Amino acid sequence: MQPTPPSRLVELAQAHGVATDYWDWVGQHVTVSADSIRAVLAALGVDAADDAAVESALAEHADAPWRRTLPPTVVVRAGRGGRVPVHVPAGSGVRLHVELEDGGRREAEQVDRWVPDRVVDGAPVGEATFEVPVDLPLGWHRLVADVDATPLDPTTTAATLVVTPERLELPEPVASQRVVGLMAQLYQVRSARTWGVGDLRDLADLATWAAAAHDADFVLVNPLHAAEPVVPMEPSPYLPTTRRFVNPLYLHVEDVPKVASLDATAHRRYLALAARGRALSTGDGADRIDRDAAWTVKREALRLVHDAGLTGSRAAAFAAYCAREGEGLERFATWCALADVHGLPFTAWPADLQEPDGPAVQAFAAEHADDVDFHRWMQWLLEEQLGSVQREARAAGMSLGVVHDLAVGVHPVGADAWGLGDALARGVTVGAPPDQFNQLGQNWSQPPWRPDRLAELGYAPFRDMVRTVLRDSGGLRVDHILGLFRLWWIPTGGSPAEGTYVYYDHEALVGILVLEAQRAGAVVIGEDLGVVAPNVRDVLVERGLLGTSILWFEWDGDTVRAPEAYRDLCLSSVTVHDLPPTAGYLTLEHVAVREALGLLTRPVEEERAVEEAAIGRVRVALEERGLLAPGADVDETVVALHRWLALTPSRMLAVALPDLVGDRRAINQPGTNDEYPNWRLPLAGPDGAPVDLDDIREAPLVEPLFAALRGD
Repeated sequence: MQPTPPSRLVELAQAHGVATDYWDWVGQHVTVSADSIRAVLAALGVDAADDAAVESALAEHADAPWRRTLPPTVVVRAGRGGRVPVHVPAGSGVRLHVELEDGGRREAEQVDRWVPDRVVDGAPVGEATFEVPVDLPLGWHRLVADVDATPLDPTTTAATLVVTPERLELPEPVASQRVVGLMAQLYQVRSARTWGVGDLRDLADLATWAAAAHDADFVLVNPLHAAEPVVPMEPSPYLPTTRRFVNPLYLHVEDVPKVASLDATAHRRYLALAARGRALSTGDGADRIDRDAAWTVKREALRLVHDAGLTGSRAAAFAAYCAREGEGLERFATWCALADVHGLPFTAWPADLQEPDGPAVQAFAAEHADDVDFHRWMQWLLEEQLGSVQREARAAGMSLGVVHDLAVGVHPVGADAWGLGDALARGVTVGAPPDQFNQLGQNWSQPPWRPDRLAELGYAPFRDMVRTVLRDSGGLRVDHILGLFRLWWIPTGGSPAEGTYVYYDHEALVGILVLEAQRAGAVVIGEDLGVVAPNVRDVLVERGLLGTSILWFEWDGDTVRAPEAYRDLCLSSVTVHDLPPTAGYLTLEHVAVREALGLLTRPVEEERAVEEAAIGRVRVALEERGLLAPGADVDETVVALHRWLALTPSRMLAVALPDLVGDRRAINQPGTNDEYPNWRLPLAGPDGAPVDLDDIREAPLVEPLFAALRGD
């Protein structure tokens, strides 16, 4: 039991959204240590090292809003309006207007509301209150204050104004009926044409087959975010270097238009590279996904094609893409080119190259313009191929098409950590407190957004990330959507249990997500598993976002939750990527792996007994519903579990691709790095032998599982 932190430290922590206590997964009240609180406050730029520093920080927090004319960002819901405090030298006049996204202008009315002046830095400051017009259009607007006197801080006389929808308008047919789809880790999906790692052509083929043969409405894929541009490449798709851009490892080189017109010498070189790439899927070592080998070959082939140049309409299209993506693309591509020359991590680069806005980086970009161009070009190709995949999926009959996945965060020394500056917190990482399946907690090694800096930046980094991922997609799954409400921050060097929650402005973050999704015509699915704050699911329903239900986690105390009690606005499935496939779960693969890796906090016999009892209760529930015969084998049980989902009211149902082929191995074991081959296992059958797209089509469980979800 931790001693209670000093009351003034608690007050300071609460002022900055830092939790000083919480309830754990077994319902016990936990007090956060003073050391953890101070470390987290330091990551927010708040000095709380001693009592004097705490008092100074409290005074600064109270005065901070009065030092600026406007708050950094104002987020309101359409039709509601909102009030904006405006600070000016006491006695001076002020007017406020809105510059609309489309170029129009609207005046804001001042509210008759008296607020006493406040003395800040020795001078009296007054506060005027203005009403945001209730009929503003959705979008990204700008508040501008015109102050009669010299403003308190001229840099704060303008602010971002975001008008968000009250609720996301769900696309059809999700708005009116159920849809059924597939969940896949794309890198696992290989074919005869694959260069070691499943690519966007494989995704198109998977989607069109699932739609045409099994009436699938969507395919949900793992995050396709960019990894390192040089080897070694991080295997986890949930630890990207940036979430705004895409990993060119997923490019299908044969679909790049310029390949067909390479000159004879380049074409011979390309064919040799293609042969090497395809051998990675079929030769020795094909039982492991070797991203480094695949990227080495694919990158060389892509560079060969890039160096052939662009002309005519293709050159114009590329230039337009670069202009649209602007500074964000330029900065990412420059980071990639720097990594090509200086290696990684960037923290080992010369000091002047660690400053993205510095003259040394500008000089480097000019000197290596062709290399920067190569990385921009690959992102352009990815946008083209992703758009093509979506069009093919929809043409084949999918109502939604591809649903993308947004990871929780980014690599601590990746492109975003370099390029986004102090928008990401330092000295802490994101993770999760101990829970049922990870009893030591989790450390995801990712720097979190700083909520204060996000607001100061007008939420532009968050908006640009969400907007890019939503482009050419039917939906977005937000991994750990709880992070838009609060995140578990772990001080560097501490264990996951030594962290605490930091709260975010969920009204702003969820509102922006809803705005961008509505503009894209997409559905949003929040992965709301784990320790969930009391208001999260209510907010998701209120804003029209779907939650997530995993059958193994659905309990009412010790009783299996009835399918009729599942949520309506929900994506439901039997399993998820952090668990073994269903056949593996039924045979206690998750217990065996955690025992072997030393991740259990109770004896293995007890763990096994608890899991067997839980699975037994699920079997009984299936039998009572007439979905499963006593003594049924593993495959029959897998099918019955999916029949159970068909009895729920959930709008979206999904079957995991590994379940279709009978794979039993978990693709990821949370809480491990190299102890387990996380994210490196190709799709395999029950015998562990790798399978390709042709094998998937012929797998015996495919038709029964899709039929089970449809309720046939």
